[in-house]
Amino acid sequence: MIKISHVNKEYVLDADNIFHALTDINVEIKDKEFVSIIGQSGSGKSTLMHIIGLLDRPTTGKVTVNDQDVSKLNDDEISLLRNDFVGFIFQQFNLINKLTVIENVMLPSIYSRKKLTFDPQQKAFELLKRFGLETKIKSYPNKLSGGQQQRVAIARALIMSPKLILADEPTGNLDSKSGEIVLSLIRDLNHKEKITVIIVTHDMNVAKQASRIIRIKDGKIEK
Repeated sequence: MIKISHVNKEYVLDADNIFHALTDINVEIKDKEFVSIIGQSGSGKSTLMHIIGLLDRPTTGKVTVNDQDVSKLNDDEISLLRNDFVGFIFQQFNLINKLTVIENVMLPSIYSRKKLTFDPQQKAFELLKRFGLETKIKSYPNKLSGGQQQRVAIARALIMSPKLILADEPTGNLDSKSGEIVLSLIRDLNHKEKITVIIVTHDMNVAKQASRIIRIKDGKIEK
């Protein structure tokens, strides 16, 4: 599904300093896999997540999604691919407090530039009901618990029926009970619905949920 080949990512700090965030990264993610990427703060895992999630481009190297070379796409084409292909779950939830819960879930469908084959409001309600939040559809995110907000974020990630769920520290802001509920939901997306899942984390207990662990340190994949 995803192939990262000899990817490097560099940031120019000033005229004499270049920071090498990623060095010669080679990773393959297969369809329907459940993979975790683990590394400490500053290891390069977030940079790698951004490249896998089509949020950033590598300095050099090749990113292939379903045999499509991403480097040959312009920004608009990448945006369209990202909106259809990836569903994101973030540590900070990234919900918009001025929008209701159901409006937050519908948001990716509103930004979509392709003709939708479903009713966004109906699908958003069905997702929220599935996650036990049907009574919260008119509530605002800042009135919900952390665990509830993350379930809203998962529903939002699923609204466009993505092939890949990319979860960045999905339990980082949750208590242990809420964290286990969220991890159970994410496991079900992979095990029951066969959605490819990548979890990016620094926590080995979270990483162990996956069937394969990729370790990254100092911008390099550990063998």
